[in-house]
Amino acid sequence: MYPSTFQAPSHIAAVPTLAGPRSLLDYAAMKTFVIRALCILAFLAALGAAQDVIPLYPGTAPGSTKENYPENEYFSKIWSTEVVANVTKPSLTVFKPSPELRNGTAVVVCPGGGFMALSITSEGNDVAKYLAARGVTAFVLKYRLAHTGVDATQEFTALIGDHQKFREMAAKIVPLAIADGLAAVTYVRQHASEWGVAPDRVGIIGFSAGGAVTAGVAFRYQPEGRPAFVAPIYAGGESFKDASVPADAPPMFIAAATDDQLGLVPASLALYEKWTSAHKSAEMHIYAKGGHGFGMRAHNLPTDHWIDRFADWLEFQGWLKK
Repeated sequence: MYPSTFQAPSHIAAVPTLAGPRSLLDYAAMKTFVIRALCILAFLAALGAAQDVIPLYPGTAPGSTKENYPENEYFSKIWSTEVVANVTKPSLTVFKPSPELRNGTAVVVCPGGGFMALSITSEGNDVAKYLAARGVTAFVLKYRLAHTGVDATQEFTALIGDHQKFREMAAKIVPLAIADGLAAVTYVRQHASEWGVAPDRVGIIGFSAGGAVTAGVAFRYQPEGRPAFVAPIYAGGESFKDASVPADAPPMFIAAATDDQLGLVPASLALYEKWTSAHKSAEMHIYAKGGHGFGMRAHNLPTDHWIDRFADWLEFQGWLKK
């Protein structure tokens, strides 16, 4: 931010207004600096205004009680990234492509975080920006999370080692998170014309816990909320273990790493097997190395380019064409 009042540097103040070429040059340089600064501020303001935040529900989310603790966003030293915690009021943050690039396709983006936090940058906003640059209107979903204290990522690290307690927590929150995913796709389809989107070109992508939300949507959608495509990325959860593949199941894109520290690769394999056994379109990329949660982070590994393979797949399916 720039100060609201500008004080000239001492070397300018010491020179009389009409002292000669030096003062004129200083004045011109300072004028250019101020103009550029104002332009940058205007650009940043326009950028912020372009990202609308939409409440997913008009009041208290269905199945929840009204809570009085606030949603919070902070930098997690444990995860080394920006996270969001204590979401009780689900919302969609819209990332719009430029009008000349907009191709009519939209995607709901579901960040991961063990249903206790959302990795909002690497698995949310950065994904949305990448897709918007390719003409896709992206909606980052903040779905409901378990109530946590000061540092949700620290609590997750402590809880993930206790499988029984983690399952008890997940049993309560996962159905609500999946309900938010279903509602998000339905909402975007119903309001598609407001963003220049085609209702039958609304897909969903999610990571880890957000991948479980995405898988839940893939199995449980109603006709008015059918996703055009689904992309569970290193998806977690077992809620779809006994679920049947819908008769009109959309194409599926899967990506994960063999050395996933949480051991979630079998879930990706199970999804692929279910889809292909039902004779539905599916593409899967299992990388030798990349760990869990690679998202949009650069690790100088092939996993750095999974998003490009996803874009290739979208192009192949026709979703990047106008």
